[in-house]
Amino acid sequence: MKAPPDRGPGAGGAVRRRKIRRKARRNGFTLVELLVVLVILGLIAGFAAPRVMQYLGSAKTDAAKIQIEKLAAVLDLYRLDVGSYPSEQEGLSALVEQPADTATWNGPYLRRADSIIDPWGGPYGYRQPGTNGAFDLYSLGADGQEGGEDEEEDITSW
Repeated sequence: MKAPPDRGPGAGGAVRRRKIRRKARRNGFTLVELLVVLVILGLIAGFAAPRVMQYLGSAKTDAAKIQIEKLAAVLDLYRLDVGSYPSEQEGLSALVEQPADTATWNGPYLRRADSIIDPWGGPYGYRQPGTNGAFDLYSLGADGQEGGEDEEEDITSW
């Protein structure tokens, strides 16, 4: 076997540096590639965003229905302890803070005061006596007005 020819002290280092530079150029992304990826992501977001917003609206409606059912059950517990549902003047806050002339109150029946706020930030409506039962619980939906469809639809306990 023959030994490789001696090229001097710096000859092998230059070849290695050129290989490293070529490799570094291949590892990066070009501006055009990045722009193409951003355009694709923008198109995906444009198609997906309306769907996500639709699911968000229906999730708030579902949450309001569940919360109204929970509030109705808590009102029944209140009636068992006190003997009657809270008056319309006392409202749902009687579930969080003891009304002035209620001796047998065994609450608070709700842990947090924001439990009587609907998912859109408005208070739940409460009527006692109700027109559809012993009491009426309702949320006016996203628009805060009676009637409406989809997210603006009223959610009721009856």
